[in-house]
Amino acid sequence: MSDYVLITCEHGGNRIPAPYRLLFTEYGPLLDTHRGYDMGALAMARELAAAFAAPLIAGTVSRLLVDLNRSPGHPRLHGEALRSVPADVRARIVERYYAPYRTNTGRCVHQAVTAGHRVVHISSHSFTPKLDGKVRNADIGLLYDPARRGEVDLSGRWKACLETCAPALVVRRNYPYAGKGDGLTSYLRRCYPSGAYVGVELEINQKHSIHPPAQWRALRTAVIASLRLALGTLPNHPPRRRS
Repeated sequence: MSDYVLITCEHGGNRIPAPYRLLFTEYGPLLDTHRGYDMGALAMARELAAAFAAPLIAGTVSRLLVDLNRSPGHPRLHGEALRSVPADVRARIVERYYAPYRTNTGRCVHQAVTAGHRVVHISSHSFTPKLDGKVRNADIGLLYDPARRGEVDLSGRWKACLETCAPALVVRRNYPYAGKGDGLTSYLRRCYPSGAYVGVELEINQKHSIHPPAQWRALRTAVIASLRLALGTLPNHPPRRRS
């Protein structure tokens, strides 16, 4: 069984479509913060997709409009600006932006699994350096479900390879969030066994995306190189031959 790499980015932008901009008159400043999108996550996702010749599914509407990484019915599926709007307005937003994203991702995974591949899904995210006054003491987080062996193996190997490629970086597993919490990867785990689907959320500290361009580029290069090494040593994914 060969691996099929899929890259997604649920919080890639802070775009508010024209029909809903008036709702954000008082919330505009939030759109440029970590509340509005995952800074740097889309750049990382694009480079991962290019490096692995993998499909990229990315969302660029703000998570304050609809959070593509939440389940239907989750209390934070929509941001504060939509809390008081009629239910049919929220339903249209879900139908226009949320449902197609989930459908496209699900179709991609289903087609790969049906073709006999094991899907390795990397979901690109980033996190604010400080939350509620508490500093997050990591550069990179790898989120996974500890009950799924494939995800445990990949995350462990990826962490080790990152520490080899970029020893100055602090890499933590299931930090700053729990990998088995609500999200797109959790949804897909319920659809496929661990032997068919491996989902890992990559979390990068947003402080790196505002570093000098050379440093930010070096981190992205290290992430790609380390993932290539990690996948090359995983079961069912033999190392690539060098020409």
